[in-house]
Amino acid sequence: MIKAELLDRLIKFRSERDWEQFHTPKELAISLSIEASELLEWFQWKNDAEIQLKLNSDKREALEDEVADVVAYLTYLCHDVGIDINKAVEAKIKKNALKYPIEKVKGRSDKYSEY
Repeated sequence: MIKAELLDRLIKFRSERDWEQFHTPKELAISLSIEASELLEWFQWKNDAEIQLKLNSDKREALEDEVADVVAYLTYLCHDVGIDINKAVEAKIKKNALKYPIEKVKGRSDKYSEY
């Protein structure tokens, strides 16, 4: 998902700080969940109009920071356990296409077990 050059910079950043020792798969998964929760906080208690206002304000940078944190931890996790994120997403799209055939789900938000 991220460019190879950016991945190299991210891995180098971590390595220069000797943070690999803290980045076990468990700790990365926990950190990813925490950062995803911080991303949710950006939207909490806001209606669509308020969110649009925030998106067009100087507060947008805080959202971008949270997105970057989520991507960084997910990238570290995939790198460290040998998951090719592009292949994983591609495989999941194929699985979801079988679970959610267009003719059954178009325009609906039902879970596959409900139709």
